[in-house]
Amino acid sequence: MQKESVLRSSSSRRGTSHRRTPHTPRRTAAVALAGVAALIATAVQAGTATAAPENRAPAAASKAKPGSESVRLTPAQRAALIREANAGKAETAKDLGLGAQEKLVVRDVLKDRDGTVHTRYERTYAGLPVLGGDLVVESTKADATASVTKATRAAIAPATTKAAVSAAKARQQALTAGKADKAKSPGINREPRKVIWAASGKPVVAYETVVGGFQHDGTPQELHVVTDATTGAKLYEWEAIETGTGNTVYSGTVDLTTTQSGSTYNLTDGARGGHKTYNLNRGTSGTGTLFSGPDDVWGNGTPSNLESAGADAHYGAALTWDYYKNVHGRSGIRGDGVGAYSRVHYGNNYVNAFWSDSCFCMTYGDGSGNANPLTSIDVAAHEMTHGLTSNTAGLNYSGESGGLNEATSDIFGSTVEFYANNSSDVGDYLIGEEIDINGDGTPLRYMDKPSKDGASKDSWYSGIGSIDVHYSSGPANHFFYLLSEGSGTKTINGVTYNSATSDGLPVTGIGRDKAEKIWFRALTTKFTSTTNYAGARTGTLAATGELYGTDSAEYKAVQHAWAGINVGTRPGDGGGGGTSFENAADVAIPDRGAAVTSPVTVTGRTGNAPSNLQVAVDIVHTYIGDLKVDLVAPDGTAYTLKGYGTGGSADNINETYTVNASSEVANGTWQLRVQDNAAIDTGYINSWKLTFP
Repeated sequence: MQKESVLRSSSSRRGTSHRRTPHTPRRTAAVALAGVAALIATAVQAGTATAAPENRAPAAASKAKPGSESVRLTPAQRAALIREANAGKAETAKDLGLGAQEKLVVRDVLKDRDGTVHTRYERTYAGLPVLGGDLVVESTKADATASVTKATRAAIAPATTKAAVSAAKARQQALTAGKADKAKSPGINREPRKVIWAASGKPVVAYETVVGGFQHDGTPQELHVVTDATTGAKLYEWEAIETGTGNTVYSGTVDLTTTQSGSTYNLTDGARGGHKTYNLNRGTSGTGTLFSGPDDVWGNGTPSNLESAGADAHYGAALTWDYYKNVHGRSGIRGDGVGAYSRVHYGNNYVNAFWSDSCFCMTYGDGSGNANPLTSIDVAAHEMTHGLTSNTAGLNYSGESGGLNEATSDIFGSTVEFYANNSSDVGDYLIGEEIDINGDGTPLRYMDKPSKDGASKDSWYSGIGSIDVHYSSGPANHFFYLLSEGSGTKTINGVTYNSATSDGLPVTGIGRDKAEKIWFRALTTKFTSTTNYAGARTGTLAATGELYGTDSAEYKAVQHAWAGINVGTRPGDGGGGGTSFENAADVAIPDRGAAVTSPVTVTGRTGNAPSNLQVAVDIVHTYIGDLKVDLVAPDGTAYTLKGYGTGGSADNINETYTVNASSEVANGTWQLRVQDNAAIDTGYINSWKLTFP
């Protein structure tokens, strides 16, 4: 799969080159570089959040539980775990209650120090791939299944696997979609293949067709179009191209790991899976020519020397490899010890960079006027991270999952830059600040206040899945900044930030080291192809609970940071004190069926409930207009939170309702009651919470 990556610029302006370094020899050396998914009826005492002090984010006191962190698996150890998972996948499918026609396909595996294994599977049904049917199984050392995270809660049981429309119709529909956005030379890359589409609503038999050619800006196109094979309707589409040393252009003079063959040196990194860096020399296809020469000196720090950008890309790939291995214990993008490769000097005046699954490579243009190659540290890490996401969560590159995909690349692009500790390109929460894509010295994106770029969003809202993924990534970038550094004004490495929250309440950061571990664990063990913002909150909370405990300061900080971008609620009443009672156990909502309930038991209160009882509801559903949602008091009195018909065709409910419950006794069992009044769409109660101020 190819994915358009780092960039989304309204225009291409000529910019000036940034740092230039002298022509000095490089040395051939490595760069020196420094199971709790649910809370069931748990009372959480809320505290008051305060702004982080200037220049630093106070880290929360808890230390990660030693057993909960991932083991650094060698490629051989990972391969052994995959073989073991493959040997037992039929039994696993049986344990999960999958149907007779469903089979599991092992995709990835991680192991914790306490023996817990996280195995990621894809599914087939009657031999057909199930798109959106991926799941993650967490099993304990005793080989017992502890939890399962699924991309869809719907049963994979399509009415038929026979197509009523022809593959030719799906082919034509895909070509039409490929031409819709001024694509150049669109053509069929992959003929329609029959699949089961399960990523939204009820699973149906469908065709998946891939359209090639070039997008309007010269980026290769790999547009996936899904067509209902029974009706001919277009169900979904996504673009799979994710866009995005030596004497480098941006990072100064650095050490590179290269390879010598006879009297010739080349940019092959034998210490990092054989990563190679190639020169496309303005071409747009093929691998290009491996950088090689009679000495181990690469470039002179100026864009006019083609080796300089090659040195940047080689350096950025090495840094990213080392970061994932040393910080997160992952050996290579796929975890198999195999390096991707890099291509520089793509096209002419190409103002972009991208990751492609099909070549397992990163590709970089040279920017406007071929004067600013897009090979800075954070851009290189951004592109390589698209490969990581593709080989773990597989977040669909469209809608809210697409925004989370882009944000993940920005998040780790930033953390790799901090990890590099390079004085010529210091760590910051700005994306693409070195490449001057705007021509005025401003960065491409701002994590502390995403809207400063003029298009990205600071906070979640119900329609965010309908905008470009480079802009819908803003809330997740903002969440990560708040979790790391907190709200308010502060200066870090010479850059001044001023991050506000959607509710006006402060957030105290826990430090970047903890925040990056939380996001990585959620990405690799909790997120699936269809994860949206509500699901990302659930996944990061589960990851935090496993790492630090559900009663930790880190857990509350994650809740505060999500609330700061309008996803979920604050612990307690939003930072001002109070007691919360939460049930985060999933409850399936039958399609046009009987009402279901999720209980919480309130204890320790005196007298009646307040007139401003807060009811935070998190429901995952593909058509919320079908739902009626009630709060049921201990004596059976029902308070309607949402009636049938409201919300229309929108997905999911993530709202906090205020209820005057002053006539009700506080203590006792309260219930959230949900009923689906129409057919076709499905969902589940993800979590809900009562907060007493």
